Amino acid sequence: MSSPATTTVEVNGFPCRVWSKGSGPKLGFLAGLGGLPRWLPFLDRLAEHHTVIAPSLPGYPGATGHTVLDSHLDWVLAVRQLLDGAGLRGADLVGASVGGAFAAEMAAIFPGQVRRLALIAPFGLFDDREPATDPWAQRKDVLPGLMCADPARWNDLLAPPEGANSVEWPIEMTRAAEAAARAFWPLGNTRLEKRLGLIEAPTLVLWGERDALLPPSYADAFARGIKGPVRVETVPGAGHLAYLDQPDAVARAVLTHLS
Repeated sequence: MSSPATTTVEVNGFPCRVWSKGSGPKLGFLAGLGGLPRWLPFLDRLAEHHTVIAPSLPGYPGATGHTVLDSHLDWVLAVRQLLDGAGLRGADLVGASVGGAFAAEMAAIFPGQVRRLALIAPFGLFDDREPATDPWAQRKDVLPGLMCADPARWNDLLAPPEGANSVEWPIEMTRAAEAAARAFWPLGNTRLEKRLGLIEAPTLVLWGERDALLPPSYADAFARGIKGPVRVETVPGAGHLAYLDQPDAVARAVLTHLS
């Protein structure tokens, strides 16, 4: 697996890493919980047909600047800056988990920002009849089973990459969890349902059939709320971060949607 090219975009004066790989039409990816400590097989599958551009959200691996984001509006505007700086204005956009919520916000608030949209178990909604699980209230040993159908996939994601400082790496992972909490605590609810009706971009909603964090019923809630054409697909054998559990199946679904 060859390494992606690395550039940097400044958001509010703080550096955010941007990885890119492949050729063809631009396709942005906003990662889920845990961010992108490493380039993933899922992204390699997409890069066979697209120029995949994966910017790191503030506070996630490869980026800083989350501590100055004090409101949901701060976060939305920061993501807008990040996507613009990464050259993704008007491109297709894939977002997962926390990144999925921001991808949906971009398509809703800045409709010219997103051409086509794919959402993988996005945050942003809350149903008190089927409450989401709070990922920030879990013991460390429980979290892998909430993130992936195969807990080893989550552990592999967060394992220190080659050359990582053994002291600094756990701090970086803690910072990523803190950044997600600042944006989505409690329970990932940003009242996104109020803005889903503004999304006109053709949208694919993907949900792991074994998602232990967000109930699969949330997929139908997204589909009901989005104004534009929308399709829901379930990914067998996948948990919340379906692109880790089933990278090939998720990539095929995304590429079919974008074809």
